[in-house]
Amino acid sequence: MAVVIDTLGGKRPRHPEKQSRPDSPIQRKPEWLRVRAPGSPGYNATRDIVKGAGLVTVCEEAACPNIGECWSKSHATMMIMGEICTRACAFCNVATGKPAALDPTEPARVADAVAKMGLRHVVITSVDRDDLADGGAAHFAAVVRAIREASPGTTVEILTPDFLRKPLEAVHAVIDARPDVFNHNLETVPRLYLSIRPGARYYHSLRLLERVKERDPEQFTKSGIMVGLGEAKEEVMQVMDDMRSAGVDFITIGQYLQPTRKHAPIDRFVHPDEFRAYEEIARAKGFLVVSASPLTRSSHHADEDFARLQAARRAREAAA
Repeated sequence: MAVVIDTLGGKRPRHPEKQSRPDSPIQRKPEWLRVRAPGSPGYNATRDIVKGAGLVTVCEEAACPNIGECWSKSHATMMIMGEICTRACAFCNVATGKPAALDPTEPARVADAVAKMGLRHVVITSVDRDDLADGGAAHFAAVVRAIREASPGTTVEILTPDFLRKPLEAVHAVIDARPDVFNHNLETVPRLYLSIRPGARYYHSLRLLERVKERDPEQFTKSGIMVGLGEAKEEVMQVMDDMRSAGVDFITIGQYLQPTRKHAPIDRFVHPDEFRAYEEIARAKGFLVVSASPLTRSSHHADEDFARLQAARRAREAAA
C-alpha cells in the first residue's frame, strides 16, 4: 500500500477503499508524457509557503504531472475543506474516508498564502463534502471573499464539486461570491459514469454549469474531461455539444493517467495529433478557449488561459 506525506506533515494510508479492487497493470508512458522531476528553487519556495500555511494542494494530492512546472512559477491550486473526500471515483488519487470538521481559519490562511505568493490568478478546488448540509458551498464562498479582501488584484477561479442533492441556495451562494471563473469538470462521457464516477450524475453536473450562466451570464464557465478511459470520439464530440448547450466557455481535454494499480486502467494513450484534432473540433463548436493536450489539466496555465478568455470574449463582442 502506498503512503503519502500530506501537507500537514503526517503519514496516512492511501486508498484503503480501493484495496478490494483487482489490480490493473501500470502501462509505460510514451515519450510525450514524460515530465522533468520537480526541484527548482521556485518549486521549493512555493512548497515552503504552502506547508508554512498548513494548506493542502490538489497538485500533491492528485499527483499532478505538472507540479514541477507550476510550482516553479509560483502557481499552486489550493484544495480546501481537507484532504479526505466522501466519494471514491475510480480515476482519482485523493483519499476517500470520513472528513474532519471544516476549519474556520482556512479562508484567511488561503488568502494570506495567495497574497504572499503574489498570484495574478488563483485556482481553488476542494474534495467532495457530501457530509455537509450545503456540500461546503458557504466555505467556498468565504474563501473567495477572503482572497478578494487580501489580494484584490488577483482573479479567482474555482473548481467545485457537483453539490449533488444539496439545496439550490447552496449553489447560488457560490455563484454569488462572484468568482471570475466557475469550473466544474464532467470528467468523462456519460456511458462511463457508472464505472468511473459512480457517485456523480452527468446531467446534474451539466445542469450545474447551466445554472451559473442563468444566474450570472458574465461569469466565465469552464469544464473538462479526461480521455484514454475507453470513450469513443463521437462520445467526446457529444460532450462538447452538451457543454456548449449549457453555455460553457472553456473546455479542457487531457490524458487520463492511472495513479495506482487499484485505479481504473488506461484504455490507451491518446496521441498528440488526436488532441489537436479535438482542439480544432471544439473551436469550431464555439468555445471561447480550448486546451487539449496529453498534459492538459484544469488548472494548468490557468492564469494565461484566463487572459485568453477575456481577449476571446472581447473579440466576440466586437464582432457581434
